[in-house]
Amino acid sequence: MCHALLSDARLYATLWTFDQDLAVQARAAGCGCGGTLHSARFPRKPRGGPPDLGPAYDRRLSFCCAVEGCRQRTTPPSVRFLGRRVYLGAVVVLTTAMRHGVSPARATRLHDLLGVSLRTLKRWRRWWREAFVRGPFWKRARGRFAPPVDVGRLPASLLERFAGADEATRVVAALAFLAPLTTASARALAGDSRVG
Repeated sequence: MCHALLSDARLYATLWTFDQDLAVQARAAGCGCGGTLHSARFPRKPRGGPPDLGPAYDRRLSFCCAVEGCRQRTTPPSVRFLGRRVYLGAVVVLTTAMRHGVSPARATRLHDLLGVSLRTLKRWRRWWREAFVRGPFWKRARGRFAPPVDVGRLPASLLERFAGADEATRVVAALAFLAPLTTASARALAGDSRVG
């Protein structure tokens, strides 16, 4: 079951490193006005991960332009967080990708392990199968996959398309693919209006 992977500290360390790399790239690009970007991390209270995530997961990497009058915020994509959802991206992807769906017994176990409710799981599954597939991000990205991804089985059918020696590698690849959705401008592209 996915709970072994969701409690694996190595997965979260890998995701943190990946996010740091994305932040370095965003900072190096600078502000659109030509200004320098300064750190402007903002707090997050992520749910669903192991209790020992550490302080790195309490903040979302972000920057603010140093030019007075601009002060534009630049928040790089993230593989740790999936948009504004309070649950970690890996939790959202893995719990909604369960092969046999969410039975009452599985829902109880996921609630005990991760604190996620059946109502939230159903909302995430609905988002994958309705808002996500109708959004411009998926309409552009789906052409990368041949044969087409089975939208009725999202996100499991998407995870299956990423190569890797193990499930953790495939999850990281899928989260990297979804990372553009984690910025404010891209969330609108995926119909992501709910937090959870």
